[in-house]
Amino acid sequence: MPTMNISLTDDLKEFVEQQVREHAFASTSEYIRSTLRRERDSARLRATIIDGAADPCSSMDDAYFASLRTDLAGMVDG
Repeated sequence: MPTMNISLTDDLKEFVEQQVREHAFASTSEYIRSTLRRERDSARLRATIIDGAADPCSSMDDAYFASLRTDLAGMVDG
C-alpha cells in the first residue's frame, strides 16, 4: 500500500488520536482512511444528485430508485 506523510497541528493530532480511541480504530491510519472514504462517498453522492437534478428527462420511477439504492450500497461497501 502506498504511503503518504502529512503534517498536523497539535490540535488536529490530538483530535485524530481521540477519534481513534473513542471509535476503536486500530490505528490513526485506519481512521484517516475511513474519513477519506466517507468524504469520497459523499462527493460521489453529491455528484449523482446534481447529475440527476440537471437531467429533466430522467424518470423517477421504482426502477430508478432501485438503481439508486444499488449504487449507494456499492459506495458504502466499496
